Amino acid sequence: MHDQLSRGDIEKMKAELKQRKEVIRWELLEHVKEARAQGDLSENFEYYAAKKEKNRNESRIRYLENMIKTARVIDDTSAENEVGLNNTVTVWFEEDEEEETYRIVTTVREDSLHGLISNISPMGKALMGHKVGDVVQVQVNDSYSYPVKILKIEKTSDESSDEISAY
Repeated sequence: MHDQLSRGDIEKMKAELKQRKEVIRWELLEHVKEARAQGDLSENFEYYAAKKEKNRNESRIRYLENMIKTARVIDDTSAENEVGLNNTVTVWFEEDEEEETYRIVTTVREDSLHGLISNISPMGKALMGHKVGDVVQVQVNDSYSYPVKILKIEKTSDESSDEISAY
């Protein structure tokens, strides 16, 4: 399966990949060499910790390379008055009489605990392309949905510091 990523997501991944290959990789190799030089490897915790960190970095490099290679680039532009990627949307839950704010992002940046929901989540799908004042049905599964009203849409830049998820 290919992940849907915006051009901004891919650029952030490329920047992280470059940093990991050109800087972090060599720093971690140096840590491994230093730890190895401390003597008996069977009781050398620093050596095992350095190797583990080096391996984590190499795993992250492979992950990023694979994500970039297999990504399906999606357009992150939307009309001025409609919900699109990287927009912050305030909605009203009539059933609960509560207002909540979410930012619509791609799957690699989603973090629902911090208000970042993906464009393919039930809420994200329901909101995409709609305007302030629209009441949309959020389809959770075949037998349950609920209405939310869009109160406010704020255009936000993809240049924000949202991190790409680790895995």
